[in-house]
Amino acid sequence: MTGTTQHDSRQAELAAFLRAKRARLQPEDVDLPRGPRRRTPGLRRQEVAQLAAVSVEWYVRLEQGRVGTPGTAVLDALADALRLTPDESRHLHLLARRESRGDRPAVAPAGPGGAQVRPSLRQLVDGIPLFPAYLTDHRLDVLAHNAAARALFGAGFGTGPADNTARSLFLDPAARAAQLDWHRVARETVGHLRAGHGRHPNDPRMAELVAELRFHSAEFDAWWTDHTVLERSAGSKRVHHAEAGELRLHYDILSTGPATDHLLFTVTPADAATERALRHLVAHRAARAGGTALHPLPAA
Repeated sequence: MTGTTQHDSRQAELAAFLRAKRARLQPEDVDLPRGPRRRTPGLRRQEVAQLAAVSVEWYVRLEQGRVGTPGTAVLDALADALRLTPDESRHLHLLARRESRGDRPAVAPAGPGGAQVRPSLRQLVDGIPLFPAYLTDHRLDVLAHNAAARALFGAGFGTGPADNTARSLFLDPAARAAQLDWHRVARETVGHLRAGHGRHPNDPRMAELVAELRFHSAEFDAWWTDHTVLERSAGSKRVHHAEAGELRLHYDILSTGPATDHLLFTVTPADAATERALRHLVAHRAARAGGTALHPLPAA
């Protein structure tokens, strides 16, 4: 992709992001009068310009992709005007200036096979015997996972059609049914992918994944279009397992550094019943595989 094409793509993404965030706000959300005969969904361009203390002409050119590199102070003012979350504000700076605000700079996209996983990270994932753990890239392709992850998510986790957690979540009916908080988790996943796309706007494999998900899932397409951005770091969810029943889980997401943009996901039990069930699942799988089984916790 040429420099001009990359620039045009970034400008188009920035313009779409600004329009989406402007459309979700109503005048009363930002203490402006609604006025009569209002047909515009969301805020008008002149209202955003007023709130950000910039000229209407400049803001119109910005949405049309006809502005150079905006200053950080102006972008901060726009973020305030549009009531952006911290994740969305970082995304705005990334799109407009090709830089991120905070601890993670923009990095180049990984190659066809993804950036190589450090042996130490593979050892770390394999060395967590009880808790499911797996490593992904910015596309949510599964790069490495441990036996506990296979016990929880199924023997095929991380391989074949299940080699990408977003694809499984949206396109695998069984994976969808297992997520008892599917809508929330799925929407968070779209926001996470959108953030990864912002850091890797010219990654062809990311573009292929997004196109596939938008074509096959109306929900993904709608959520992708509204430019939701979310950098998850922790959360909770409920999962239905065919053998263990309902499991209540916490998850944590740790960045392994900007050089690779890899993410380490760990899943831990949220209550004693889930901990016992998880120990049983992992021990049962280890026994079937001929490994050393972990002793399940005694019943409380």
